[in-house]
This record gives sequence, C-alpha cells and structure tokens, in this order.
Amino acid sequence: MADLSNAHVLILATDGFEQVELFGPRQALLDAGVKVTLASDKTDPIQGMNHDEKGDTITPDILLDDVDTEDYTALLLPGGVANPDTLRMNDRAIEIIEEFADDEKLIAAICHAPWLLVEADVVDGRRMTSWPSVRTDLANAGADVVDEEVVIDGPFITSRKPEDIPAFNKAILEALQVELEAA
Repeated sequence: MADLSNAHVLILATDGFEQVELFGPRQALLDAGVKVTLASDKTDPIQGMNHDEKGDTITPDILLDDVDTEDYTALLLPGGVANPDTLRMNDRAIEIIEEFADDEKLIAAICHAPWLLVEADVVDGRRMTSWPSVRTDLANAGADVVDEEVVIDGPFITSRKPEDIPAFNKAILEALQVELEAA
C-alpha cells in the first residue's frame, strides 16, 4: 500500500451510529496513516450502538458547521438507524455530502448511511447497495440497487452491513491510493 499520509478523511456521525461501522473503518484509515476528522452536530461525546444496545462513545473533533470540504480527500458515512436518520434532517450535513459529490470526491457509505445520499439527491443513475430496508429508498431515488458486499461506482463506495466492513475498508483504502496517485 502506498503512503496515505496525505489523505484526510472526514467522518460524519451523531448519536446512534453503528459502533463497528465507525470504529472499524476509522481504525483501518488511521492504521494506514490517513488523517481522520470526526464531525458532528455537537461537541459532546456521541453514542455508538451495537445493533439495539448502547456501545461506546466518541468525542467529535469539530462541528458540522465548521467543516470546509476543501480540506478533505474523502467522506465516510457510518450507518446505524438513528445516526443517518438524524443527520438527513441536518441541512449542513446534507450540504457537505452535496459538496463532496459536486467535487467528485470519494464518498463511502455503509448500511443505513445511503439514506444520507438519497437525501442529498446524489444517487440517480448510480449503482449502489445498502442495508435491505434502505434499498427501496435508493431505487426510488434512481439508483441501480444491487445486493453485493461492496459496490464502487465512480467516487461512491457502498456496503450493506457490518460483516462487509473488511471489503468496505479495502475498497476505501484502494480508492484513496488511486486518488493520491492521480493528484
């Protein structure tokens, strides 16, 4: 793997994120030397979930309102049910996703997180996957929905569930490597 120390990934999350979908990819990025910043709608620790049980918390680095998308190479959107459901009602969270999409920067979303992509209106014509209950929303928004562990379509990487995290992480790291080599 090439040197990824010049990559900077933004993670958007709030209370109710699926713990393994934030901590797993975050650790893989950190282990690869990537700079990672967690943005949220508050600066207090946010609550992770292990399915329907409370998990660990993590303290965000910055507020959503302080994000300048020009500072980042890629965007990571962990799932959980409450996390993307809350964030899709936050105007700044949706603007951030739209800005990454407009700039054709890498956006990786897993499980329920593609709800945010639907809300940002960036899925039309894209091949994507998600947790089964989100697939109808993706299809209704114009995505070509498939049931695969990881789907790459242009700058978008999507995965279905926690068991897909190894393939999801690998796809993100490989995409970052390609991005940095092209820069």
